[in-house]
Amino acid sequence: MWAELTPRQREIREIAREVAVNELRPRAHLWDESEKFPRATFDAVLETGLIGLTVPKEFGGQGEGLLEGCIVVEELARACLSTAMAVQPFLNGPWRAVNVLGTDDLRGRLLPGVADGTNHFAIAMSEPAAGTAGTDLRTTLTPEGDGFRLTGTKCWITGGREAHTIIVFCRIAGSKGPFGIGAVIIQGQPDGMSDFVVDPKMGIRGVGECLVHFDDVRIEPENVLIWPRIDSKEGTGVLVNQFNPERCGNAAMCTGLAQAALDASVGHLNARQQFGRSLATFQGLQWKVADMAMDVHIARMLLWRAARTGADGFPDQTATLMAKLHSSEMVQRVTNEAIQIHGARGYSRRWPVERYFRDGRGLSIGGGTSEVMRNVLGAQVLGVSGSQRRG
Repeated sequence: MWAELTPRQREIREIAREVAVNELRPRAHLWDESEKFPRATFDAVLETGLIGLTVPKEFGGQGEGLLEGCIVVEELARACLSTAMAVQPFLNGPWRAVNVLGTDDLRGRLLPGVADGTNHFAIAMSEPAAGTAGTDLRTTLTPEGDGFRLTGTKCWITGGREAHTIIVFCRIAGSKGPFGIGAVIIQGQPDGMSDFVVDPKMGIRGVGECLVHFDDVRIEPENVLIWPRIDSKEGTGVLVNQFNPERCGNAAMCTGLAQAALDASVGHLNARQQFGRSLATFQGLQWKVADMAMDVHIARMLLWRAARTGADGFPDQTATLMAKLHSSEMVQRVTNEAIQIHGARGYSRRWPVERYFRDGRGLSIGGGTSEVMRNVLGAQVLGVSGSQRRG
């Protein structure tokens, strides 16, 4: 199964697996129960040097590719999804947009902190009235001198409370639809920015989903990542493309979590006796495990294919859609079967499989819902417009 990986990739996988087994797995339940950021396990990963794995060497990173980052994320998710979610932005996150689109000044200011683990990035895209319909966003940039004023509300900002740097997608005043969209950099908590409000959620409870208000926040020109133009759709293209590396990370988390559920199920079936024999000898249960193993393997292969495509760390959209769509639905099937295989133990919070199920459920929503993935993928296959807008 791992024959397609290079010796270096296998080495990275083993480093990630060791810290995951020794440091993450024993503490995974703590972040779920306390709903606190997994600081101790994040720091354990940081000590291995994996945090800066994919950051370019000129900014203090190791210059590895998207696939290497996904290998790490999968192994971490296999032990603790909250920690994997906390590490994911450092490997496959929004800093990639700064690296490709930002000025030398922005790259020099922001990327070294990603490499050493001190600059937590987040992305603010969703709004109360603009979730799936991302081009309906209302957060507005109003020109002022050589810069702007930012006003609006953003929600579902993954890890926003811990973020030092946030990329905020917004639009120039007077624009609408796919026109006039841009992106700006927010660091710290400038005047006019509210405190974060954390929304309690079903799973991945160690990394909060946050809401924040911007009220006339001054944006200096050096902090504009994508200059909005009222007659241009350029920002919309970036908005769509920006999510492809993160969708690969989403697929990696799904794959790792499903592998954990499969591992737990195999262990349970081999250890548990009923009707005087091992559960592993029952054909019906063997079929379940066969389907689970096949599902996980297909997800991994689709992920590897997607992560190897594209340029500058932005993978091919079609390959990414397939990987994200399959894996985010696969993890629901596999974790659900794991609960069934464990019986009453699977429904108990004393065993981890019920947490796996809760953690996995949100991954088919974040980064693009399954319905949207199918819309876009279907339109690409058919060669027609993927827009769902009418009128």
